[in-house]
Amino acid sequence: MPDISFKNTEIAFQSKSVGQLRRAHLLFRALGLGWLVNAGPCLVNLAFSLRLPVKGIIRRTVFAQFCGGENIEDCTAAIQNLWKYKVGTILDYSVEGEETTAVFEACTEEIIRTIEKAKGNPAIPFSVFKVTGIARFDLLEKIAMGASLSPVEQAAQEAILHRMDTICGKANEYGVRLFIDAEESWVQPAIDNLAETMMARYNMHTAIVYNTVQLYLSDKLEYLKELHKKATAGGWQCGVKLVRGAYMEKERERALALGYPNPIQLSKAASDADYNEALEFCIEQIQNTYVCAGTHNEESSMLLVELMNKHGVDKADKRIYFSQLLGMSDHISYNLANAGYNVAKYVPYGPVKAVLPYLIRRAQENTSAKGQAGRELTLIQSELRRRKGK
Repeated sequence: MPDISFKNTEIAFQSKSVGQLRRAHLLFRALGLGWLVNAGPCLVNLAFSLRLPVKGIIRRTVFAQFCGGENIEDCTAAIQNLWKYKVGTILDYSVEGEETTAVFEACTEEIIRTIEKAKGNPAIPFSVFKVTGIARFDLLEKIAMGASLSPVEQAAQEAILHRMDTICGKANEYGVRLFIDAEESWVQPAIDNLAETMMARYNMHTAIVYNTVQLYLSDKLEYLKELHKKATAGGWQCGVKLVRGAYMEKERERALALGYPNPIQLSKAASDADYNEALEFCIEQIQNTYVCAGTHNEESSMLLVELMNKHGVDKADKRIYFSQLLGMSDHISYNLANAGYNVAKYVPYGPVKAVLPYLIRRAQENTSAKGQAGRELTLIQSELRRRKGK
């Protein structure tokens, strides 16, 4: 077994200066204040409406921690800094909230630019996109429900498929692997169908297209197994990114409001159990499965290391990746990369104001995820003490 410790802060923060660590320390202390995070979105929106100079403050704090820049070119420094320590980059265009054909076409073009940036570049092993970046949410919801579509909606559905095929076809042409992110459960069946169509088309020899499986939903372990059956029957490679999930509160609130069973696991322990079983399943089926463990959980990350060792899978096998978000869980990312495992960070980018919804989710995640801000603070404090004692 490789000697890996997620408590090794010297490796975890080797890319950070003392000044950067202190700024991160202050930020995570603020993110640990629930009242501030809850009030933050309203305060920021008010500041923008009053034309107060808050953009610079956001850019130097939460944006600098969690984003690579305002455009692809701005991300060059982050890409190079990560790759210096063998951590790859997944460029994530994180602009959200607009639903027009012009925006969908512009988003498609931007995703293709990330694929072009990744072409032949080992520092950028994946591209990624959300289907709601190229399709109307309400239309995806109708498709997921199996509702009848008007002629205009049918045309819009064809346009979605065309955009999907344009993106996935370019990824296939350039040999760039592509994550399709998961979204809310009530639109996910439409996304799954699109993803599976692209996987059957482009994953005949290797996994180009990866669908994302959210294991905090109680039915997703079974979905993973069914997806693998389809891949085996169709003779294509099964590409999956395993995550726990990011829409828990929204899912619960909608289920309660509309009176249907809550799709979320009954407990965190159940979600953890399904996540770990999904890792085991993927390694057992590695002959035609490519898996990325998208997780900030130390136990699941170490489990995957142990499973690879148990099944004799080389730690540099390109069928297996670990992934975390930029600005979080460096103790996992850098220690794994230092030991020779394949690791890539999501590096979101976009104009400061346009990525605010993403930044608000990150702030809320650090507040609501069990101990996330506290874990980050403890690790940063440990490294600052270590450096002071040298």
